[in-house]
Amino acid sequence: MATLPKIRDFDDPAYNPMELDALSFGRHEDPYPLYHRMRAEGPVHPISFREAVGLPDKVFGGRRSFCVVGFEEASKILVDPVNFSNKAYGENLGRAFGQSITIMDPPDHTPWRRIFQKIFLPQYVTQWGDTIVDPVVDQLMSAFQPTGRADLVAQFTHLYPFHVIYEQLALPKDDIDLFHKLAIAQTDYVNMDKAVEAGEKLGEYFKAIVDQRRAEPGDDLITRLALTEVEGQFLPEEVLISFLRQLMNAAGDTTYRGTSVLLTALLQNPEQLEAIRQDRALIPAAIEEALRWDGPVGMLMRTAVNDLELGGTFVPAGSMVFVLAAAVNRDPAIWPEPDRFDIFRAKKPHFSFARGPHMCVGQHLARVEMTRALHAVLDRLAGLRLDPDMPPPQLRGAMMRVPDHIHVRFEPNGSPPPR
Repeated sequence: MATLPKIRDFDDPAYNPMELDALSFGRHEDPYPLYHRMRAEGPVHPISFREAVGLPDKVFGGRRSFCVVGFEEASKILVDPVNFSNKAYGENLGRAFGQSITIMDPPDHTPWRRIFQKIFLPQYVTQWGDTIVDPVVDQLMSAFQPTGRADLVAQFTHLYPFHVIYEQLALPKDDIDLFHKLAIAQTDYVNMDKAVEAGEKLGEYFKAIVDQRRAEPGDDLITRLALTEVEGQFLPEEVLISFLRQLMNAAGDTTYRGTSVLLTALLQNPEQLEAIRQDRALIPAAIEEALRWDGPVGMLMRTAVNDLELGGTFVPAGSMVFVLAAAVNRDPAIWPEPDRFDIFRAKKPHFSFARGPHMCVGQHLARVEMTRALHAVLDRLAGLRLDPDMPPPQLRGAMMRVPDHIHVRFEPNGSPPPR
């Protein structure tokens, strides 16, 4: 196999995007009282999201903007690409990811999404669970299982979704840490120059890999995408490379956050964790409730294409429209006592993977990864509980939320995974 060039670090190797999470996504302990007040005042507000939550905005500052917290209004926006365009993302994600399907609208968006969506169908994703996800989980848990205590964020949830992606793409293991760093940096909304640099360096590396896999095909996701043809031609290079850039971030970062929220909620509600121990059939409901209760992406963006009225508010063409998915997911008219985590709720569709033509392509993989992670926790960490000698986990953030740490104790060398 041909030798690949080494992936390049930032020109300033001391730059650490993990330390800037607070500026990009906030450190709010609880933004939900604000969202409830906004909802009580009306479904649409003439303010930008970052201004509403008190974060600096170096990308959309000064643009006419509206925040949407109403369930009906959010539902209308996300299924209507004629009046609400995804090109809003071109000014932030587009600068780092390139010509991603996220910044396209139908009809341009439709054929490319159909191709990527087929690759992430449940039947294929389930196979990855057996061949890729479980071995990664086993490797990470084996490192701390004998100790009887762990920080599940630092030692598990922050690592395993990215390791899964590396395995899917068959990337060199020596590059894992740098890939992780570049992937996270692509959404540094405070230092867009760093986000652009990360996208450029990932792009040049992925181009070399695509060329290699077309010449020497393997049994991996990049090979499948690189050899996919549309009307007798390969996927356009820009579309393919942009998808790979975004996959590194979206599938890794959001799954890390979603799994961390799930584990935090269950450990803070031990009676519900015990119910799942007794009945694993409750796991899908627990995952959906975690996604609703504190989903990994709390805000979705669109641009108003035409002048229109939304929730009794006039929204002029060209305005930024911020759909506060986190707020909509806690609408008390839809979910009684919405601030309470309850895996026994009646199942209703939430907004954490969006809706409409841009509903998350990777949602099935995210659910598989969260499911396998929770099974592994139950199988291997007997007596799992919060560590009484350490601070309890605290979810933080506005746009995207996650705990810094989940300190736990369990029985050392608990039950091994079933074979």
